[in-house]
Amino acid sequence: MFKRFLTPWCCSRASLHAALHTLLAVPWPSQRDVRSWLQLLAVLQWVLSFLLLGPVTLVLLIYLVFTRFWPISALYLSWVILDWDTPDRGGRRLPCLRRWSVWRHFRDYFPVKVWSGLVKTHDLLPGHNYIIGSHPHGILCVGAFCNFITGSTGFSELFPGIRPFLTTLAGNFRLPLFREYLMSGGLCPVTRRAIGHLLSKNGTGNAVAIVIGGAAESLSCSPGVTTLILKNRKGFVRMALQHGAFLVPSFSFGENELFRQVVFEEGSWMRAVQQRFQKMMGFAPCVFYGRGLTSVRSRGFLPYARPITTVVGEPVTVPKIEEPSSEVVDLYHAMYVRSLLKLFNDNKTKYGLSEGDELRIV
Repeated sequence: MFKRFLTPWCCSRASLHAALHTLLAVPWPSQRDVRSWLQLLAVLQWVLSFLLLGPVTLVLLIYLVFTRFWPISALYLSWVILDWDTPDRGGRRLPCLRRWSVWRHFRDYFPVKVWSGLVKTHDLLPGHNYIIGSHPHGILCVGAFCNFITGSTGFSELFPGIRPFLTTLAGNFRLPLFREYLMSGGLCPVTRRAIGHLLSKNGTGNAVAIVIGGAAESLSCSPGVTTLILKNRKGFVRMALQHGAFLVPSFSFGENELFRQVVFEEGSWMRAVQQRFQKMMGFAPCVFYGRGLTSVRSRGFLPYARPITTVVGEPVTVPKIEEPSSEVVDLYHAMYVRSLLKLFNDNKTKYGLSEGDELRIV
């Protein structure tokens, strides 16, 4: 009887030892592998948030209207109505979101290196307000978001006393939950009302970053291309003059290397469809791809890991003129373009471009 009891016990103990031996023999992921996966997940949540958070939440709230959970939709709709003007009044930024540890992994994926990923060429004084022109647009404005919104690259340390804001399409602030996500990070609508509030009713030390080329510029985004839509974009200069905000050029080297895009030729019917859609909806439907989730060799919607360096240039001193003439606007626009070209030419060979690469402005 004792032997019958002992034999199964010995067998189970031997099986346990064998299982432990097999488990220990399996190679555990290295610290480098863990970091790589954390970086990949950080970028994944950001891409999914920008592409899907708003539309999915909208569909979900509409669905809930026809269920017994309809009060959730009713309550959120009431909240949005009461909170409708908040994006135009500076938003509702949460400092804790800028310090979110996820953004460090997001930064390290490309990488957008600390200090070297955000380069200061001149000081920004807290006694003034600024409009920072962000170039190029790229597909998803990764450089502008990482450097001006996340706080993971040392903006506050490089520019003490300066509060950065980043503008985006006003329609994004009509999407449920996505609007809260954007405002908490310091994003605001790219409208005269919102920008004017930050430059005139929010004290000094505000730096409003505007991606000047907008959605139209994203249609020409591809590796090796340094073309900016800027020649006829003068509204930001007029606003700077009306509020006495200094103009600051910035350029994110490596932005156009993050995705591959099917660029349709000017005059083709597909290009016409893209441009028509962009004028109607405010954004351009790009046919682009990046790396896949499981392998860098597969195709997917995640950006390729390419270094990004955002260089912030010398401020152009702008006087306050409530009703600037077209001649004055043209003058300061030309000064801004010269400052941007100087920034590009002084830094292009440092961050991946050759001496022969030129910045084309259309």
